[in-house]
Amino acid sequence: MPGFVLQAAPVPADRPPPGVRVGFTVSKKVGNAVARNRVRRRLREIARMVIPGQARADLDYVLVGRKAALERDFAVLRQELVEALKRLKAMAVATP
Repeated sequence: MPGFVLQAAPVPADRPPPGVRVGFTVSKKVGNAVARNRVRRRLREIARMVIPGQARADLDYVLVGRKAALERDFAVLRQELVEALKRLKAMAVATP
């Protein structure tokens, strides 16, 4: 995705899953500390809105922020996270 990279890894077998874990990272290539923190805040908010209801509990996630996350519309970023989860086949199975 233009605003971020989503990575997923299986939860280690020796650790009982307390819930979905999400990590965030933004490199210095994105900009100064203010820009990096802004990207991190935006990613944290879209993850808060999307991950709990739509992500699998048996995976850990990492969102790697990109410079484009500064200018992208928030609704577009949110939709891109849903799309990234679908591409990784990391969407939670809907229970009837």
